[in-house]
Amino acid sequence: MSTTRGWIIPIGGKLLTDAILDRFIALSGGEAARIAVIPTASNEPEMGTYYERVFQRRGVKQVKALNLERRSDCDDADWLEWLAQATGVFLTGGNQLKLSTILGGTPVAKLLRIRNSEGAHIAGTSAGAAYLSEHMIAFGDEGSTPRAGLGLTNRIIVDQHFRQRDRLGRLLTALSYNPFCVGLGVDEDTAAFIAPDETVEVCGTGAVTIVDPSEVGYTTVADAKPGETITMTGVIVHVLAAGSTYNLHTRQAHPADAFATND
Repeated sequence: MSTTRGWIIPIGGKLLTDAILDRFIALSGGEAARIAVIPTASNEPEMGTYYERVFQRRGVKQVKALNLERRSDCDDADWLEWLAQATGVFLTGGNQLKLSTILGGTPVAKLLRIRNSEGAHIAGTSAGAAYLSEHMIAFGDEGSTPRAGLGLTNRIIVDQHFRQRDRLGRLLTALSYNPFCVGLGVDEDTAAFIAPDETVEVCGTGAVTIVDPSEVGYTTVADAKPGETITMTGVIVHVLAAGSTYNLHTRQAHPADAFATND
């Protein structure tokens, strides 16, 4: 059994390119991969079947949708046994609050954390991406205040459909509540592959916007009234295209080799 944490892979939604899913499959073992699909966030009854076919068309022989629609489903011994042997897990899009309220605190959520710590790779698209970290953005009566996510990492806050839906403001607001985290704004058809050594690698047709609040010198979030615009100074922002990397330890960004310049 591996003692190295598996990859964590937030995807920004609307997958169009094969590169992201093909890399996830390769990490998970290629044709020998055993992939669990969790379509809980979606209201589409056939979402699990859809992704089973997506992975099967790419050569994965062992793929199973775990249709966890109620908290009681998360106690199912057969599904837990299947999940315990998975080399990769894929969480679909939909509603991240539905995902967190059904899975949170259940044997499935606990097992996902254990399997990732043992080396299984966990990817999520759209709502599934937002749910991967400890702090999750989800709109509700209290706006974009971070909620509790799956907890695979506490280093990041993910926002999806990022530039397509102009979400810089809400990511900044979420980070203002917890400046320890780094914000990952992931565009559609784009993924942030987070390696066990905490290096973020960008894959896909869009970009990952890195928002680093570690140098914030001033913020009005503590005094701002609901709906009021906040002030933040000293925020560091990187916009990284495919092939670029970012180290969550050192907080250093590196452009893709194709765009790097030599001194």
